[in-house]
Amino acid sequence: MADLKLHPCRLPGIKLIEPDVFEDRRGFFMESYNEVKFAELGVHCRFVQDNHSLSVERGVLRGLHYQLKPRAQAKLVRVIRGAVYDVVVDIRRGSPTFGQWEGFVLSAENKLQLFVPRGFAHGFCTLEPNTEVLYKVDDLYARDLERGIAWNDPALGIPWPIENPILSDKDARHPPLADAEFNFIYGEDGP
Repeated sequence: MADLKLHPCRLPGIKLIEPDVFEDRRGFFMESYNEVKFAELGVHCRFVQDNHSLSVERGVLRGLHYQLKPRAQAKLVRVIRGAVYDVVVDIRRGSPTFGQWEGFVLSAENKLQLFVPRGFAHGFCTLEPNTEVLYKVDDLYARDLERGIAWNDPALGIPWPIENPILSDKDARHPPLADAEFNFIYGEDGP
């Protein structure tokens, strides 16, 4: 029976999960998701959409993204090729950790997965070329409720591993946290 290891995280609700990996001369096998085992770790989501991104160059930065209620999304993120510096930001009004961020290295090699609950902005920067990221979400994409926060907001002070990232036009226009629109309330939206 495969076991999952939960690594400690500073922000409440964020879960860094290490799967049990079985390796032999052929390669490896792992359960990337098991609803029962993830629920035992406190992940109580019904995932309804899987997303897959390829970033061809090192230094591609995607984020910091979230969707507003009523279509907010929790995410389960993993890397299947390459590596990313993955960041979450607490955007729940009234939270003791509001505006705080936490960063993690996720890679095809370490096979770590990051659970990001509703009420957090999420983004990542690729550390290697041809990086592929898979993530499950618990609500469908809703273009009209999609929002973001500036990756380089000085109030957040995130030490991204690159000074001049490759950004989409949309990500380059996100406002700082102080001017961003969000409707998450601590206690109503997660721990």
